[in-house]
Amino acid sequence: MQILQPPGWPRPRGYANGIAARGKQVFVSGMVGWDEQGRFQTSDFAGQVRQALLNIIAVLAEAGAGPEHIVRMTWYVVDKIEYVAAYRAIGQIYRELVGAHYPAMSAIEVSALIEDQAKVEIEVTAVVPDMLNC
Repeated sequence: MQILQPPGWPRPRGYANGIAARGKQVFVSGMVGWDEQGRFQTSDFAGQVRQALLNIIAVLAEAGAGPEHIVRMTWYVVDKIEYVAAYRAIGQIYRELVGAHYPAMSAIEVSALIEDQAKVEIEVTAVVPDMLNC
């Protein structure tokens, strides 16, 4: 995996401007903050982020991938102000579950998500390197 950082650009915090990777591609549907039974255990924004990331990690594991293979994340949030207010907690949760790996990332405020209780939905693309490229 190669982080794409044009010369002279300020280094982004918490994400990469771009990633180049080669290998098996894994596409994870948008994950919300419900548990494996499809139930929301919290209405707390950071709590829903934690569960969504746990869900992503579980799906990645099915492909033999882990958080370190994520090359792109798209976050859909229903309230930008609530998202920004939770930055510190989200950062702690992210580092705990994903580590110090920061893929290309976008965050988009939307008017609603399909699941009414959901405050965040996260899509992921991962690339598991070919054994020859390790």
